[in-house]
Amino acid sequence: MGASALAQSSGPSVEKALAERLPKTEITAIDCEKIEGVCEVQARQNLFYIDHGARYLIIGRVYDMETKQDLTAARLLEMNPDMLIGGGGDTSSSDPAQAPGQQGADTASIDDQVDPRALAALPQNGAVVMGRGARTITVFSDFRCGYCKRLHETLETLNVKVVERPISVLGTRPISEAVICSPDKRRAVNQAYDGGSITTGSDCDTSGLDANEVFARKHGFNGTPVIVREDGAVVHGFRPREFLESWIQGSAS
Repeated sequence: MGASALAQSSGPSVEKALAERLPKTEITAIDCEKIEGVCEVQARQNLFYIDHGARYLIIGRVYDMETKQDLTAARLLEMNPDMLIGGGGDTSSSDPAQAPGQQGADTASIDDQVDPRALAALPQNGAVVMGRGARTITVFSDFRCGYCKRLHETLETLNVKVVERPISVLGTRPISEAVICSPDKRRAVNQAYDGGSITTGSDCDTSGLDANEVFARKHGFNGTPVIVREDGAVVHGFRPREFLESWIQGSAS
């Protein structure tokens, strides 16, 4: 959606405020008329809400208690008709801040295989390494993505080394920087996902986060989480434990 179309659906002040406060987030649609009191914001395949002054960002699900409809789930299915959350058609657990599917022309820009050498060449100062295991996976995540948190919790129960590389989909770059600069990065990751204050240190080199985002954009990683195996195979979106156990042990087809 172009700038003029955004202004028509939201008002220029809302569009301007979002551009200033979320400069790295590509806003594709804003609708301040659909739900009274809030504006629905679409950032490619991601969905969140703001107040009309664009001061408060709201990540959650909106229910219409009169019609008993989950408006967020319905909108996500409208945006991504070919990709139901979790692959099972159950939208009751959908996360409005993250939907793994794409539609239309965007589908062609999503990579399901990347060069593992390019992945390995990403700088270490953009990653947090957790867990142990013979296999290693890389996760591109956003600390305000509900499914990223679920994936993080699931991977903690598996025998796998996880390289977590934060990217900012929902304006979370300051959180990512606090995690990367923390003297205890693993603890800081948990603090970030729990929404609490992060025990961090002084300023540090966060250029690795820039490299993460360049890599993500190049390969069409526009939503989170994205899971990459050592051989470069890619899975977009959250997957349950049973799938992950098998997929991590597999090889690229």
